[in-house]
Amino acid sequence: MMLLEIKGLTKQYKLGEALFSAVEQVDLSIDKGDFISIIGRSGSGKSTFLNMLAGLLNPTAGSVELDGMDIYSLKEQEISRLRNTRLGYIPQGSCALSSLTVFDNVRLPFFLSKRQGDSAGRAAYLLEQVGISHLAEQFPSQLSGGELRRVLIARALMNEPDLLIADEPTSDLDVETTREIMELFGRIHQSGTAILLVTHELDTLEFGNRVLTMASGRLTQGVHISSVNTSQINSVPKNQ
Repeated sequence: MMLLEIKGLTKQYKLGEALFSAVEQVDLSIDKGDFISIIGRSGSGKSTFLNMLAGLLNPTAGSVELDGMDIYSLKEQEISRLRNTRLGYIPQGSCALSSLTVFDNVRLPFFLSKRQGDSAGRAAYLLEQVGISHLAEQFPSQLSGGELRRVLIARALMNEPDLLIADEPTSDLDVETTREIMELFGRIHQSGTAILLVTHELDTLEFGNRVLTMASGRLTQGVHISSVNTSQINSVPKNQ
């Protein structure tokens, strides 16, 4: 079943007298059972694209429809509510609140809009699922990169999103931790959450069911070696 429909999505910036397209006329359909990986060089438009899908950045042209509803036809408060209830977003880098414990960082999305339920129980369950329940009372500054990434994943799942959007979630992790995180994404996908993941690491592509390449703001099907780092070529799965 269709979840997200993206049509002609474009983002342009003015550089002097010239227009620069960070994202150019992207069309993409995401089904509820999809696990899509997007690869591409730095600066190819991947993060800009994700920020528009998450309602964090207004497009110059095009539309993003969630279950047939154009999110950019909504007011800002309505987009925020939609993002908080239907979408889970894991941005690049560390965005955990340093003054909150791991437990409270995970619970935070629950309190951003009115809802009923057991936030403590849900947070405890998610921390167990991502393997860091023993760190619940620690603060972000006390965590390793892999542990912090698990916190952000758990937080993004707090409100049971239909689509999890992840921007290079394993970019600064070692091989073993990367594998653990990707296996976790696999379990999340199997539980019924669609996933859209941006990555530089080609050996993670085996976990998804579709692979796309972004180059110069344009999105195309499959792996295009000329659009990724040559040092990663040997990692391309043979079945892609």
